[in-house]
Amino acid sequence: MSRLRGRIIGTGSYLPEKRLTNSDLARIVDTSDEWITTRTGITERRMAAEGEFTSDLAAEASRRAIQAAGIAADTLDLIIVGTTTPDLIFPSTASIVQYKLGISSTRIPAFDVQAVCAGFIHALAIADQFIRAGSCWRVLVIGAETTTRILDWTDRGTCILFGDGAGAVVLEAELNDGERGVLSTHLHADGAQIDLLHADGGISRGPPPGGGMGVLRMQGNEVFKQAVKAMESCVDETLLANNLSKEQVDWLIPHQANIRIIQSMAKRMGMSMERVAVTVDRHGNTSAASVPLALDEVVRAGRIQPGHRVMMVAFGGGFTWGSALVKW
Repeated sequence: MSRLRGRIIGTGSYLPEKRLTNSDLARIVDTSDEWITTRTGITERRMAAEGEFTSDLAAEASRRAIQAAGIAADTLDLIIVGTTTPDLIFPSTASIVQYKLGISSTRIPAFDVQAVCAGFIHALAIADQFIRAGSCWRVLVIGAETTTRILDWTDRGTCILFGDGAGAVVLEAELNDGERGVLSTHLHADGAQIDLLHADGGISRGPPPGGGMGVLRMQGNEVFKQAVKAMESCVDETLLANNLSKEQVDWLIPHQANIRIIQSMAKRMGMSMERVAVTVDRHGNTSAASVPLALDEVVRAGRIQPGHRVMMVAFGGGFTWGSALVKW
């Protein structure tokens, strides 16, 4: 019996114009191009301009995804934005994106999902569930961040890692018997690990001791170990759920945090790096935007072909992590 499942019919991405190279960072913090490249694989990242907000990046990525899908924006049924750096506490960035896309219909709900670097995977899972339930036909799913605005620019362990950007996909319902679309999604969280990766200020807790709105704090080595372990476990869970072997996965689209983590994931899956999307060198860690940015790049390059199985996996603060397996 056929059933509804979400299928990606269009992808899009957007990066701010300003490039922040490793050499630029070496002028403001005790680091060097060699130190950053050797440890992370990052050579540059993008930084939103003054007056350029998360919703602006999200809206531009969305326009490109909608154009690629060949649909009109007002035919969407739902907008979900995965972000840790919203324009405002409220309204949601998704609501602002709805307005910036010129969608006047009030029948289209819009909301944000906060799962840090795993935000896009969480948003995609929610969108797919709306489609499977028959509540929506087309959903715009976005990962967008301006993480550079919550960095401590004196902390070389974190300020070198992150960049700004946005990626988006249009998910459309399709009646199928497992041939195309989102095959499964798997989400996890561990709130006991807050101290390893968090922002040190907030609305309820108030500002940190030094004042301000709070900045990103991370214990890098421990997060590295936890991220590799969690994502590898999630990949195994996904393969088991779909009765697949590692060899049957055509593409790996991992969270772009560190080239060493990406290489470890590829080795664990026995995959050549030619079948792994890598953008961390040019984008840095764009948090919730990293997976859809990398996905859009390989899609637009024509490297993902119909029938390919695509494994997306991400890990973020909280901790949160998750995966999505898609058949193109």
